[in-house]
Amino acid sequence: MKDTTKETYNRIAKDWAKDHESDVWWIEGTDKFLSFLQKGNSILDVGCGAGHKSKYFADRGFGVVGIDFSEEMVKISSEHLLEGIFFVKDVHEPLGFEKSFDAVFAKAVLLHVAKKDINAILENLLTVLKQGGYLYVAVKETRPGDKEEEIATENDYGYEYERFFSYFTMDELRGYLSNAGLEVIYETITVSGKKNWIQVVAQK
Repeated sequence: MKDTTKETYNRIAKDWAKDHESDVWWIEGTDKFLSFLQKGNSILDVGCGAGHKSKYFADRGFGVVGIDFSEEMVKISSEHLLEGIFFVKDVHEPLGFEKSFDAVFAKAVLLHVAKKDINAILENLLTVLKQGGYLYVAVKETRPGDKEEEIATENDYGYEYERFFSYFTMDELRGYLSNAGLEVIYETITVSGKKNWIQVVAQK
């Protein structure tokens, strides 16, 4: 399941990067997240993909380190932001950073994680977040009658590929964050295409 999604992102990396360059739904929630920080603060961009958000942070004066489980995505990120620091890392494993970060940004990360693993993933992320630091999470909202988890077969780029998805309600996401000892300080739901995106900022 996880391996299938990783293989998919390695395969679709260039097409995906081009396709998502013009996304804007995340900006309002991300700007709110950044409003809690000071210029020069360090941000860990988890699931950095093609590095679009890492560049957004760097352009606004923040220090940024990006991680992704897809080697091809990390390669594209490194080309997208030459002064950036990017690593291949999997959130299912301890992240292994000696330093901790002022903030952790996890857009479209937990939506590729099985719900049974969410608590452990959050623990891994919080291990590298400073006390008092901020966590941004964005996931797709589930609706009545929708599946909570699925392996979706897609064909957006002229060939078939599979990805695993988890979908959440706002209450459900709040519960995971609360159980992890976080206080939710901002939340919004943004419509983009056929899905609603839940964006939440929580403080450790």
